Amino acid sequence: MTSLDAQLRMTQTKVKAMIDRIISIEGTPEVLYKASRHIIEAGGKRLRPFIAFKACELVGGREATALPVAAAVELLHTFTLIHDDVMDRAKTRRGVPAVHVLWKEPMAITAGDLVFAKVFDAVLDYTARKWISPEQILRTLSIITQATITVCEGQAKDISNEKRREVTEEDYFETVHWKTASLYKAAAETGAVIGGGTKTQIELLGQFAYNAGVAFQIRDDELGLIGDEAVLKKPVGDDLRQGKQTILVIYALKHANPKQRRKILETLGNRKAKVTQIKEAANLIYSLGAGEYANKKAMEFIIKAKEKLAPFPDSPAKRALLDLADFFVTRKH
Repeated sequence: MTSLDAQLRMTQTKVKAMIDRIISIEGTPEVLYKASRHIIEAGGKRLRPFIAFKACELVGGREATALPVAAAVELLHTFTLIHDDVMDRAKTRRGVPAVHVLWKEPMAITAGDLVFAKVFDAVLDYTARKWISPEQILRTLSIITQATITVCEGQAKDISNEKRREVTEEDYFETVHWKTASLYKAAAETGAVIGGGTKTQIELLGQFAYNAGVAFQIRDDELGLIGDEAVLKKPVGDDLRQGKQTILVIYALKHANPKQRRKILETLGNRKAKVTQIKEAANLIYSLGAGEYANKKAMEFIIKAKEKLAPFPDSPAKRALLDLADFFVTRKH
């Protein structure tokens, strides 16, 4: 059986080729298209397209059939990254300068808007395919539209949380459900819709991806605190500088003594914090058991995710999704 890593690489190649068609290298004005393609050219794991492919395959569809929707969910993800970097004032993304760093904020916002419009351009590629019904296309558009709304709501919640000193675990999971898990859920649901899945199959795959997406974000927050920058291709500790109260920070603040709590809060949201200060805060957060707790919570969501796949018969697509779930909580990047 082909390894998960090899399957992900194949997905990256196929989706990149489709995106090249949707956002032309020769598009004009040149600066807009160059800015729009910048993060795409930098790479990425293409996890959401992979889920769309395997969801389609698991319900009896062909992987190739899911290509436009796989590209669509990747473009939607890219749109959020471009705008997130502007809002967070992030300097790098995927090991390269962020779009707004190279082309300034007005062009970065416009580039993000173009990428978002191209999401729907990708889905409308199905109108020329006789074996995809209008109902499937409309359902796909509906799922993507709702996911976009939910992501925006999650981003607003995330911004609000940065200004608060007391953020609960419930607040954290609400934001993650909206901002991260909803897009994974949309990837699985759209892939299953295009593959001709039943209502039950679509719901099960959506819940698989939703729970796996929460686990992915928990692991992402952990890596953002103690990961290897060379592997991650982004600065470690930026979440602390930006004041993001991840599950690790929330847990640490809850279990810290007054002195430890004060030390963490001195760093949290301090954009001028030095690297040594960030490392000290990260080590303190970890010493309070936050890493172990985060890993435990991530595994709980992965177990829930895998349970949603139980009704499906064994197949290469099912095994690939199960392997992906394991990767979400063990990955180093």
